[in-house]
Parts: sequence; structure tokens; C-alpha cells
Amino acid sequence: MAAVYSGISLKLKSKTTSWEDKLKLAHFAWISHQCFLPNKEQVLLDWARQSLVAFYKKKLELKEDIVERLWMYIDNILHSRKLQNLLKNGKTINLQISLVKIINERIAEFSHSGSQRNICAVLRCCQGILSAPALAVIYTAKQELMVALLSHLCWLACRQPEGAVVAQLFEVIHLALGHYLLIQQQQVNPRRAFGDVTAHLLQPGLVLRHLLSGGTWSQAGQGQLRQVLSRDIRNQIEAMLRRGVFQPELLSSYKEELLDQQQGDTKTGAMKNLLAPMDTVLTRLVDAGYCATSLHTSVVANSVALLYKLFLDSYFGEGNQLLCFQVLPRLFGCLKISHLQEEQRKALSTSDWTTELLVVEQLLNSVANNNIYNIAADRIRHEEVQFHFYRRVAELLINHAQAPIPAWFRCLKTLISLNHLILEPDLDDLLASAWIDAEVTEFRTKKAQEALIHTLFQTYAKLRQVPRLFEEVLGVICRPAAEALRQPMLASGPSTVLCACLLELPLSQILDTWSLVLEKFQSLVLPYLESDADMALKSLSLSSLLHCIMFNMRSLDSSTPLPIIRRTQCMMERMLRELVQPLLALLDPPGPELELWLQKVSDSALLLAYTWAQVDAMFSLNCSQYHSMSGALTGVPLEISDLPSLLPGIETQHWKKIEKFTAQFNSLGRYCLEQLYLQKMKRTLMQTSFRSEEALRSLRCDAAFIIGSGRKNLNQRTTASWDSQVGTVSGLTYPVAHWHLIVSNLTILISYLCPDDVRYLASVLLRTLPMGRAQDGSIDEEPYITLQKISRAILNSPLFPEMQSLHSAFLMCLAARCSSILCSGAQRDSGLVSQQLPWLFEKDHMVVAHWENRFAKIGPEGIEPRGEIAQNLLSLVKSDFPIQLEGEQLESILGFLEVMSTLQLDSLLPPYHVHYFLLLLSMAVTKLGCSCSSSLALKFLMTCYQLLGYLQRGKSVRSVFKIMYVSDIFEIVLTSLFRASSRFPIEMDDPTWLEFLQVIGTFLEELMQMLIQMKLSLVLNFRKITTFLSSSKPHMEAASGKQLENQNPQGRQLLLVSLTRLCHVLGPFLKEQKLGQEAPAALSKLLQQAMLQTGAVLQLCSVPGAQGWCLPLVLISSVSMLLEADLCLHCRGGEANISQVTDGTLLSHAALYQGVYSQILSELPALAGQDQSFRAALQFLTLFFLAPELHPKKDSVFTSMFHSVRRVLADPDIPVQVTQDIEPHLGALFTQMIEVGTIEDLRLVMQCVLQGLDVSNMWKADVQLLNREACQEQPVSLTVVEPVLDVLAALLRQGEEAISNPHHVSLAFSILLTVPLDHLKPLEYGSVFLRLHNVLFSILQCHPKVMLKAIPSFLNSFNRLVFSVMREGRQKDKGSTDDLPMVLKCARLVERMYSHIAAQAEEFTVFSPFMVAQYVLEVQKVTLYPAVKSLLQEGVYLILDLCTEPDIQFLRASLQPGVRDIFKELYNDYLKYHKAKHEGEKRYTA
Repeated sequence: MAAVYSGISLKLKSKTTSWEDKLKLAHFAWISHQCFLPNKEQVLLDWARQSLVAFYKKKLELKEDIVERLWMYIDNILHSRKLQNLLKNGKTINLQISLVKIINERIAEFSHSGSQRNICAVLRCCQGILSAPALAVIYTAKQELMVALLSHLCWLACRQPEGAVVAQLFEVIHLALGHYLLIQQQQVNPRRAFGDVTAHLLQPGLVLRHLLSGGTWSQAGQGQLRQVLSRDIRNQIEAMLRRGVFQPELLSSYKEELLDQQQGDTKTGAMKNLLAPMDTVLTRLVDAGYCATSLHTSVVANSVALLYKLFLDSYFGEGNQLLCFQVLPRLFGCLKISHLQEEQRKALSTSDWTTELLVVEQLLNSVANNNIYNIAADRIRHEEVQFHFYRRVAELLINHAQAPIPAWFRCLKTLISLNHLILEPDLDDLLASAWIDAEVTEFRTKKAQEALIHTLFQTYAKLRQVPRLFEEVLGVICRPAAEALRQPMLASGPSTVLCACLLELPLSQILDTWSLVLEKFQSLVLPYLESDADMALKSLSLSSLLHCIMFNMRSLDSSTPLPIIRRTQCMMERMLRELVQPLLALLDPPGPELELWLQKVSDSALLLAYTWAQVDAMFSLNCSQYHSMSGALTGVPLEISDLPSLLPGIETQHWKKIEKFTAQFNSLGRYCLEQLYLQKMKRTLMQTSFRSEEALRSLRCDAAFIIGSGRKNLNQRTTASWDSQVGTVSGLTYPVAHWHLIVSNLTILISYLCPDDVRYLASVLLRTLPMGRAQDGSIDEEPYITLQKISRAILNSPLFPEMQSLHSAFLMCLAARCSSILCSGAQRDSGLVSQQLPWLFEKDHMVVAHWENRFAKIGPEGIEPRGEIAQNLLSLVKSDFPIQLEGEQLESILGFLEVMSTLQLDSLLPPYHVHYFLLLLSMAVTKLGCSCSSSLALKFLMTCYQLLGYLQRGKSVRSVFKIMYVSDIFEIVLTSLFRASSRFPIEMDDPTWLEFLQVIGTFLEELMQMLIQMKLSLVLNFRKITTFLSSSKPHMEAASGKQLENQNPQGRQLLLVSLTRLCHVLGPFLKEQKLGQEAPAALSKLLQQAMLQTGAVLQLCSVPGAQGWCLPLVLISSVSMLLEADLCLHCRGGEANISQVTDGTLLSHAALYQGVYSQILSELPALAGQDQSFRAALQFLTLFFLAPELHPKKDSVFTSMFHSVRRVLADPDIPVQVTQDIEPHLGALFTQMIEVGTIEDLRLVMQCVLQGLDVSNMWKADVQLLNREACQEQPVSLTVVEPVLDVLAALLRQGEEAISNPHHVSLAFSILLTVPLDHLKPLEYGSVFLRLHNVLFSILQCHPKVMLKAIPSFLNSFNRLVFSVMREGRQKDKGSTDDLPMVLKCARLVERMYSHIAAQAEEFTVFSPFMVAQYVLEVQKVTLYPAVKSLLQEGVYLILDLCTEPDIQFLRASLQPGVRDIFKELYNDYLKYHKAKHEGEKRYTA
């Protein structure tokens, strides 16, 4: 042993031993149990440490790889489980300071030079030390070492390293910060803590926090940092700064520095030398040398906000408001914007402005949220020091407007909220830079601007100074400016805010504002309009403002004071006379050239004219004392009138000039002229003689003018969006505004439009509809309207079908567009195609006349065109259809089909119904080119047949069958599908293909059901259908026995679906018919023939494949339908016993049914994951159970089915949701099984159920679980309890006839007493309570004999319910009343049960005092919600009705004193509220 010791020691210290061998030997010594060294861990650690110290002090030369391996060796020791166990067991391992120092030196070297040599190993060593408290003491015992380490680590992180070192570095920083925070908590010298943080940690901490907040390491990649760790480190840095810089002990020093107060307290001797803590912090903060120039501005800005937050968190309190404010100017002075002069507008970049304005916003919000600024205290006590600072900030923001930045608006908003006087001296500049002259385009900025304007108007509205604010607005509008560069003043945001404000203002202020705008318009703008484009633009801004004021003021009505009405009347007259008429008079251009000023003046004049007319009409309708200058609106005989009737004083010839002038450009003026014509139509319709010829002629002319005004613009495609504000209508947005006006007033216009205009509107509607899937708008997208949105709204409107002329025109337009695409794919001469498919070439209303004429010919003497159309179409499908669509054409037509799917196709009139049916049928049988993918083709076909299905269910479906037989449609559809299916390279189990088969099957079944409902030559049609299917190509291939690979599997599945749907329709129909009729006999033969064909195809389809085989959905569904038809065929005429009827047909398919039955039983668990397949399988099993002659003789079908289903329900891999979905189908199957099951079958079911439930412990908790937590656990799931209670109630409701033994009924009480009512969630409690109540109610009502002897047991169970309601209905100390509705519902049930008990007075009279006693004993323990208490008392009052006077005396004598008081109060309320009421009612009872 000594040799081993001396050998290792000598070799590690020997100069002759190579370092390679030394490292191997040291590693062996550490891991080997055969190496015995006294204090081995300490010796080996010291050897590695001494080697590294000697190397870094230049006393030893080592290669780089040896140095790295030494670090790794130390790292392995520090992270070894062996060392951790030793430390845990109390072993002392001493780390020398020299090791810690070289670790700090290495990290410092990394942070300064950027070298990453050995960095990972050094960091892991540091992590190993800091992770073990026994080792970390070397850092925590010497605070300067920890401060140095933390400083170096933060500076290293500030170099923004990448790669694997990132995670390691931040783990170490996290550990180091944690230790340092513990040191700060234990620090008794606040000056030292402050000095350490400000001198060494403040700058790197702030930079690191900024980098983490900016997500520097959040990008996915090798250097990604976990978000949780990043957040934790940021929180640690903030805690470190708060404990170091803003300690409670430093409050006096901050007061001395910031408030210039001399604290005479001699106890703070240590604090005397710390004169300016804030100045120290800010000096370190603004120092330019500690981070890159590119980062400095943002670091300082973000740090300013943080420092102010930490200062408030530490020192804010009552009495310290001024102190907390005095920090604000100091911190604000650190920002670059605080040093800007008025002329230095471009001294900062946009990013710097954004950063610093966000900080200013945070500072101002902190002031507002903490109530630091008290206006009165600041003015009286502090000489408005705060006000002057905020004024300086406001001047800075106004002088350096930053409208593109949302934070700029939010800062101004906060300043207004603090005190409107802060911004009032610069109110005009504020309005100009933040609203009227602001160029705001980005959505978030617009929302910030809207919030500022909203605050501005709300503030002045509260001050009742809105006219004063408008005076400033008008001053800004009217002062010289480049008007052409201004954006519309009243866009959506500002307009919405202004409208909300105006609606709240009293009419007097509105009229003051209105008058002010008129005066400014008249004095400053109107005289200088001619030939001045800028003045014309100002007039448009003022007109928009007047429009907004007049449209959003409160309307006059009968309750408006007369002086207000008279003043309003004067304002209207003055506006018309002094403003509207002079403006309209200017619209007389001297030459053909149109100048800009004239266009803008026309916009302004027509906007005011429209506004005046609309408001005048509104006042006339709502206020009888208002006298319109245009004359009365209603009750006046109509005269030949024109627009001058709306605007008195304007000659007709002048209006004609204005109309001609306005029609030359797209602008607001044209839109307002349309509004004037619409207003004229409304006035005309309000006359008593609006149905006269003159009136109708006028209405048609006005409607034609409105539609024709923008016809040229709507024909041009535009993607512009409009914010629905009149003031923003321009040449770009005019088409949207024009279409919006038309669509919004269609109910007025549509009756007076000529057919050409209606067709034009329909074409615009179809052209502007968004085709395909509309893109969802983003969160930041503005809610503007477009042509597409307007058209989509009218299409989805319930009013659209009511506008029959437009609806019809749209249908024709849509059909024409689809037909044009079909005709573009014609592969023959168009003339020939038009003869073969004439309905594709019919145009507009001619189609209606064409088909109606054809209907007229149908009759006993007419020519029936059914054969002509069907045979032409069938011959085209069989030979070579003349139309072929390629991929692009298919995409286009799918867009129109989506539009078609939104229409109510099932309510079309007969002509349109026929046209659309033929059109869709032509689409469905069209050839598809090679460029059409299978998925696209299937989607197209499914859409066509779904739409055909809608038509098939329509009210005009009979019109189709007047021109085509059902059998012809059936043959056309399947012939086309058989030909097309061979070109579908798609798997048979593909979900799209299965969905397609489902759609086709539904269409064919509904087609045949319609045939039966309408009784349309049943035998003829079904014979043709059966004959066609038997002679079809897929059937012939199946009958010929060709190899499967040479056949068309898709066609075979289509044939199978068609045959089974035929059987599915005929079978139930024949089952309902009486025997002996000729038609059913013929149909019965056709059904047998169809079943034989179906069986043959099924035999072919059910051949298992070579690689294993699973029952497909199509096969299961087909076999189920075949079996159902087979059963229907053999029980026709009311025969109940199916097993008595057997013949060759049924036996011929017996093997098929039995084979499918066997396979379904074996595959049922696998099918459970496929919802449709599993439902089909259960349906087959249900039908199979009804055919006893098919059941195997050896095994019981009941037993086999039950065990198979049981395996499904017991399979843990099947989700609960799937089990819940299949529950109805399982219920149907079990119902059939139970109905015909034997006693043995029922015994089997009960045995299995009881094996699954341990009945003896169903509701009993384990006796040993006595602790509180265990008792709160529910022993049995409510999914078991609730169904058992439901079954119990259902059994009890059968009455004494079903359960004659009273003992069996009394067993229910034992069950009720064991059902848990404690610790349930509200919904669970309500559900269980209701079921318990139902069981008790069933006993009370249906078992009177039991109640004669079981009343005590009944009351025990009932009292549990009463007490549980009291427990749940008690008032909690802290809690919401969300559960109260459920408790009230239960309390009502208790009250109802009390009433039923009282109704059986004879049985319960003896027990009534005990029931009352039980109630008062329990109610004195809790404080109930009043609503709950009221319901329970109403029930107890009914029991008190049963109590006699001796019973009351007994209760008064026997109850305890406290409970007696409760009873006394209850009885007094009973006498006062209940008995007195009923005694009063008895007086009036005969």
C-alpha cells in the first residue's frame, strides 16, 4: 500500500514523467478503488490546481492540449457523483483561492480579448463550484471574488458569444446571480453594496438585460437560450439593482440629493459620505465607453425606464410623491431627445426616436398610474415644478413631431390625461402635427392617433369647451399650408372619435360649433375660392367637418326646447342661403377645361347640399315644429318635381350644368349627387300619390341616374378599399363607395330599374365576388370595405332571394358564365354543339320562355320532349362527349360552383330549376383532360353532384321529370362515371374516393326516392334502371369472371354502390306495400334480380387479397343494405316472424352474410378507430341478428356479438371520444339483442356487468383511508353512479305492478345513502342531486304502499339533499357566486319535494315537527345566500302547515336556546308572510 502511495505521488510530482502519463495516472487514481491515498480527493485536486497556477504564472510550460485536459480533469472531479456523495456525507474539500482567482482571470481574459480557448472547460469548472454549496462558500465568503466573477461573466455575455458556450455561460451567470443576491440580503453595509453594484455590476448588468430583452439569443440555432432562463436572469438583474442601488437605507441620501434637505440625524454617520447616489448612478449610466456606440442609445433608454420603475418600487409611498418626481427630470436628461434643440429635427434616426419615445411613454405612464402628479399640490406647494417639466416635454414632442411612431401619440395622450393645460399653449400645433397635417399610414399608428384624438375631445367635452377646441381646429385648417399634401382630415379613426363625442354633446354646444364653422367658412374661405386650388381644398375639409357635425348631432324631436328648434331652423336657413347656394353658384365653368379648384369646389358644394337635404329631411320627420324650406315630406300631392325641390333657390338649368360638369370626373361630388338623387327618391316615395305615372317616371329616371352614374367605373377592376367615410371618397375609392351606395339601397332601387340595369347589376355582383377561399385578414388589418366584401355580403343576405328580378338576373348571369367556360372546351363546331346541348347557348330571359313553352306542350295531346333531351345527352355520353375541360378551366368553373353553392337552389322557380339541372348535369358528364389531377377531378364531380342533390330536393323538382325520366338520368350519370372512373389513378381506401362514393350513392338514392314519392311510372323506371345495371360494362366484366387486375376496380365499386342503393330503396318500399298488387309484384321481381346482381358483385369484391385483407367500408355498407333489402323482401305484408320465411334468394346469400359476419366479429376492435366503418359494422350486426336462419348452429350469435363488443369497450387503445360517438349505434344493437335474447343470454349480460363492477364497494370508501386527503377522493367514478341512478329511477317509475315486493323498493334507500354528495364540482353536484331527487320522487309518487312503512328511510335520504343544499348554498368568505345558479336549481327541487310531502298530509303529519327541527338545527350552522334561504323557507312553510299547535309548543320547549331563536324567527316569518297570505286568499275562495 505504501508503494502504491509513494509511486503515484512521486510520478505526479516528477519532472521526468510526461504530462500525458501524469494525466492518465491522475485519472486512474481518481476512478480506481484499488488506489489508496490519504485524502485522495484533496490531493488530486490540489495537484491539478497547482499545475494550472504554475502555468498561468509562467513558472511552468505546458502545451495547450495539456492545459485544456487539466481543466477538464478538474471539471470531471467537480461534477463527479463521487465528490457529490462525499460532500453530502460531510467530507471537507478545500478549494484554494488561487484556483478561484485563475478562473476569474480566465473569464476576464475571455471577456476582454474575445478568445474562447478553454472557455467551455473553465465555465464548467465554475459551474461545478457554484452548484455545490460546500464549494461555493469560497466565493460567498469573499464578496469581492463574487463581484469580480459576476462582472466578468456579464461582460463576457455582452460580447454576444455564439454556439455551445451560450447555454453554459448563462447557466453560470444564473448561479452566480443567485449567490450574489443571497450575499446582498445578508449585507449589513449598504454603502459597500451600493459601491459594488455601481462600480462593477451596473453597466454590464444593464447591457446584458437589454440584450436579453431584445431577444439576442432567442433565435433558433446552436446558440439558442431558453426563454425561462432568459426571463429568470433578467429578473435577477433587476433584483440585484434594486437591492444594491435603491436600498431602504439610502432613502435619506436620495432625499438629501434630490430635495436639498439636510437631515440632522447623527445616526446615519455611515451615510454622510455618500452624498449623491443618483448622480453616481446616472454618471455610470451615460458613460460612453462601456458598450458599442450602436447599442449605447438603446441601452441607456431602456435602463432609464428600468431605473425609474425600480426607484418607484422601492421608495414610492404617501409623502414621497415629490421625491419620486425629482428623479424623473434627472433620468429624462439621460435621453438624447432631452438635449435636442428646436432646429435639430433630424439629429436622431427613426429607430432611436422609437426607442426613446417608448421610454418616455413608460415614464409618463408611471407618473399617471402612481398619481405622482397632483395638480393642486404642485401649484400650491411646489411652485408648479412638475407642470413646468411636463410643459418642457410637451414642447419637445410638439417641436419634433414624430407622427409615424405610435409612441409619440401615446405620450401626448398621457400628457393630456395628466393636465390639459400642459398642451393647451401648443394646442394648434398639436392639432396640426398629430391630426390635420399628420401623415399616418400604418394601422397601429392610426389606432394610437385615434386614441389621442379621442382623449382630446373627451377632455374638452368634460370641460364644456368643445367650441374652443373646434376654434383651434378651424384655425389650423384655414392657415396657409400645402393642402394637396394633406391627408383626408376625417378618415375612419378621427371620424369615429368625433362622432362619439358629438353624440354626447348638448345641442347648444353643437349649434355653437356649427355657427363657428359657418363663420370661418364665410369669412376666410368662401371669398377667395375662385381659381385658388388650396382654398378649394380647405373648403372641402370644412365641408367634411360640417357634414360630420350635422350628421352626428342629436336630432330634433318633440321634447326639444323651442328656442333650440328655432335656432336650428335659423342655422339651416342660413347655411342654405349663405353657403350652399353661393358654392353651387360657382359651379359654372367658363370653358371646356376643368380646373382643380372647380372640381374641389364641386365636391364641397355637393357634399354640403347632400348633407343639408338629409338633415332637413330628418328634422322634418322627427320634429313637427321644424318647418322645412323644401316643403312638407308627407301628405302632399305629388307634383312634377326635380332636385330643386330638395334645395330651394337653385334653378333646374343650373342643376343640369352641375350634373354634366360632375360627370366628367370620379370624385366625392359624383357620389354626393347620387345621394341627392336617392334622397329625392325617398321624398317621392313618402308622398301620398307616389304610384302616379309622373311619380313612377320620376322614380325610374332617378334610379337609372344612380346606376348609370358609376357604370364605367364599376366595369374597371379595382382592389381599392374604402373606410366608409364620405370625406375619403376619391377617384380611387369612388367605385367602392358607388357600389356600397347601390347595394345599401337595393330595396329602394330594385323596383324601379329596367331589365338591362338589373342584368348589369347582376353581372357586377358576379364579377366582384371573391372566387376561391378568401384570405383571412390579419389582426392589424383595417376593417375597410372592398367591392368583394360588399358583393359577398349581398350574396349571403336573406334579402337577396326576395329581390326576385336581381336574383333571377344573377342566376342567368352565373349560368351564362359557366356555360361559356363549358363552350370554350368544345372540341367540335359550336353550331353542332348548340344543337346537341341547346341549354348552354340560351341567353337571359329567353331561357325562361323556352322552357315554359316546352312545359306547355306536355300533356295528352302535346309533344313530350323527355326522350329527345335524354337520348341526345345519353348518346353523347356513350360515344364521345363534345366538351373537354382542362385544369385551368376546371379551376375557374369550381369558383363559380362555390358561388352556386351559396344560393338557395332548392327554392328556384321551375324554369331556372330545369336550366340549372341540365347545366350541372352537363358539367358532371363533361370529359376531363389529362391536365386535371385526380383530386381536382373528384372535387369537381362531388361539387356537381352535391349541387344536383340540392336541386333534387327542391320545390320545383317535378319540372325536371317533365322533360327527363328518372331512369334516363340514372343511366346518364352512371354511364359517364363508369367511363371516367377508369382514368382515376387512386387507391380504393383513399378518403377522397370514399367521400365521392358516398356523395354519388346519396344522389342516386334520393333520385330513386323521388321517383317513389312522385309515383312516376315506378315499374317502367325501375325496370330500365335494373336492365341498365345488368348490362353495364362493370357488371359484364364481373359476370365474365375476368382477372381482377384486368378490370376497373373503381367502376366495380360504383356499380356496387348503385346496386345496393337500388336495393335499399326498393326493399323498405315493398315492405310497406300490401300483398296482391300488380305493381309491387313486378317490383318484387326487380328487387330479386337486383339482389342477385348485387350478390354476384359482392362475391367478386369480397375475395381477400394476397397480402391480408380488411373489410372495406363500401363492402360493409353494401352487404348491410343487401341484407336489409333481403329481410324486407321476406317480411312484406306485415309478417312479423322473419325466421318463418326462407327461400332460395336468402339462402343463396347466406354464405356471404355469414362470411362477412365472421370477419366483422374478428375485426371489430380494429374497425373501432374508423367511425364510418364501425357504424356500418354495427348496423350489419343488428340486421344479422334479425335473421335467425343465418345464425351458426354451433355458436350462440348473442354470445359472440356480446363478447366482441365487450372487447371493443374494454380496449384501452380506443379513445373515450370514439366510444361516446358509437354509443347510439351500440344502443340500437343491444336493444335488438335484448328484445329477442333468452334467459341465458340475459344471465350472461348481467354476469359480465357484475364482474366489471365490485358492487359491495361501489360507493364505500376504504375504512383505512382515514386521513382528510384520502377521504376527499371519490371511490367510484360518477360515470358509474349516474347511469345506475338513472336505471334505478326508471325501474321505480314502473310502479307497483312491476315491483310488487316493498322490500325491493326499500333497498333503494340504502343506495341513496351511499351516493357521495361532498367535494363535487358544481356541474357534477347538480347532476347527482337531480338523479337522487328523481329516485326519491319516483318512490313517493309510484309506491304509496312502501311509503306507509318507509317514511323514516325516505326522510333520511331527503334530509341529505336538504343539508347538501345548505352546505353548497352557504356564503363563502372569499369566492365568486358562479356556482349559485346550480345551487338555486337544487333548492327549487327541494322546495318542490316539500310541496309533494305536504300534499300527502296524512302520512307525514306525525313527522312534520321533526322535519322542522332537522331544518333549524342545520340552518343555524351556516349563513345562506338570501335566494337559497328564501326557497328553502318556502318549502318549510308548507311543512309548518302540517304542524298542530301542540307540535309548535313541543318545538319551543325541546329546542336548544340558540336553535330556539332560529325557530322563533322562522315561525314569525311563517305567520307574517305565508299563513297571513293564505288566510287572505281563503276569504275569497268559495
